[in-house]
Amino acid sequence: MEIFGVVNASPDSLAGFSVVSDQAAAEKYGARLVAEGADHLDVGAQASHGDAAFVTADEEWQIVEGPLRGLLSLDVDVAIDTWQVETARRALDAGACVLNAADALQTDQMIELAAEREVPVVLPFMLGPDPRHLKHVEGDPVQVMVDWFDLQLERAARWGIRERLMLDPGTGFAPPHWDWEDRFQYQKIIYTGLDRLRSFELPIYVPIAWKQTPDRLELIDLVLAQEVEYVRAHIPLQIRQRHAAIREGMPLPTSDLLTGYE
Repeated sequence: MEIFGVVNASPDSLAGFSVVSDQAAAEKYGARLVAEGADHLDVGAQASHGDAAFVTADEEWQIVEGPLRGLLSLDVDVAIDTWQVETARRALDAGACVLNAADALQTDQMIELAAEREVPVVLPFMLGPDPRHLKHVEGDPVQVMVDWFDLQLERAARWGIRERLMLDPGTGFAPPHWDWEDRFQYQKIIYTGLDRLRSFELPIYVPIAWKQTPDRLELIDLVLAQEVEYVRAHIPLQIRQRHAAIREGMPLPTSDLLTGYE
């Protein structure tokens, strides 16, 4: 399992501890994540929660350019996390080598860019135009997700990018404006059914929760036990420790909560 450590350039991010505002701060924070077990780094400048302010592509690039350059100095692969094609283009030009396509490649412009650049691409499950405006899933959420990926992968194959995709169940930002208990139950159903994505024979990429509660650690362990290929995590050291314990057959208690991640 490989970890994309999360660096946020958006001041709207709910994970305030991960927010950086310039090149030097990003380099320092990114180096810490790598030292704690991250294999790669992921940076974005547009928060995806439902209450986040929208920024234009020019504004997004002004916010993320310095942090991105700081991360690129660390000699690890860096993913640009955006749903705006111009931001993605500029970041790839600057040296980012993974596209975390937060628009789920729903525009021809974004999928054309992915095809043109021949980079690995994270494809998140998404019912709606962008992470802030999602439709709620009706019926069996795993079956809805599988059916959605089936259609999207047909389109990706026509663009010649299918084999470069990582499949993300979209739980990092969906569903919006739900009470946590409803979101927890939704994510538990999705994570329990992750093996159904194996039929596509592509790597699975899962965004990991950072808030420290027993039920969130339960979800993390559920994901880690399925040996997904990639996770996107704010606290890589915790993920490494919990993954190792699961592999050894001695999972850590879900009461083992870290402080400082409010």
